Amino acid sequence: MNKKEYARANKEWLAQKATDEGVLPLVKGVYYKVLASGDATGKSPMTRSVIMVHYTGWTIDGKQFDSSRGSVPLAIRLNELIEGWIVALAQMRVGDRWEVYIPAEMGYGNFSQPGIPGGSTLIFDIELIGIA
Repeated sequence: MNKKEYARANKEWLAQKATDEGVLPLVKGVYYKVLASGDATGKSPMTRSVIMVHYTGWTIDGKQFDSSRGSVPLAIRLNELIEGWIVALAQMRVGDRWEVYIPAEMGYGNFSQPGIPGGSTLIFDIELIGIA
């Protein structure tokens, strides 16, 4: 499959996923499904907040490209992440665990990363553990 076909297949996959039961839209084409809910009255991170998360990431073919599970949680300033993560995490509360579907434009775009071809829709299981 060439790059154009791959990118098109990823867009089609995301469009289909958006119609699945329980999948909800966020801004900029990002979608999510709630796996677990934290405190509904808890706070959400701000752009400059340091967040602590456990996560696992896959491409649409099910290939895992990264995970913090089985190790220490990722601690990073929210504004240092890809835009799709910023969009999703800004809506999450501590204790929330979501499966997040990020279009290529909100991830790495047409640029390849280790284990991630350019044009990839990204799937993440993200659990917001804490905000500092």
